[in-house]
Amino acid sequence: MAWQGLAAEFLQVPAVTRTYTTACVLTTAAVQLEFLSPFQLYFNPHLVFRKFQVWRLVTNFLFFGPLGFSFFFNMLFVFRYCRMLEEGSFRGRTADFVFMFLFGGVLMILLGLLGSLFFLGQALTAMLVYVWSRRSPRVRVNFFGLLTFQAPFLPWALMGFSLLLGNSILVDLLGIAVGHIYYFLEDVFPNQPGGKRLLLTPSFLKLLLDAPEEDPNYLPLPEEQPGPLQQ
Repeated sequence: MAWQGLAAEFLQVPAVTRTYTTACVLTTAAVQLEFLSPFQLYFNPHLVFRKFQVWRLVTNFLFFGPLGFSFFFNMLFVFRYCRMLEEGSFRGRTADFVFMFLFGGVLMILLGLLGSLFFLGQALTAMLVYVWSRRSPRVRVNFFGLLTFQAPFLPWALMGFSLLLGNSILVDLLGIAVGHIYYFLEDVFPNQPGGKRLLLTPSFLKLLLDAPEEDPNYLPLPEEQPGPLQQ
């Protein structure tokens, strides 16, 4: 049946991309159906640290506004570039990918305090697009059939398009800035003379999310070794 085919396709999407986009869609649907209010989701440091409404540290990244063109536009780019990163430079490195989300999210919240930003999902999208674009500098991007340019220009094109939609570019700039910080610390600084990798994924994340590496010194038991099938 058709829904079984869709379910199979959905399950082929990498885990982090699948989880994040599903959470965004379900959160927006819950608001649209009035099960939740945006006032229960936005980031407010007073409510987080004084009223212990700690879920706001996460939910502010999941709501992209009411159903409409802006929501579908953001979901398109979240799904596409999150998946391209997860299947590309983060392939087989789920823990590192989750750590990038955590690092970016914490930094966005801290910097967002300066600008009184309440919803940071769009900034997270900009970060994902920026990191992908810097790691794919030779890829040419067709922007809705209107423009064709090298990948590093994509975050700025998205920011301009966001401005045309009437959104504040402050959120996009925040995402680009955090994306650049991550890219510099992860890809640039370690390759400089005297540089080293500063962003180290916690070992507990690797244990939870990554497949265990095979021990090169492991000797399989005789029954595990390939050989003729015995009756």
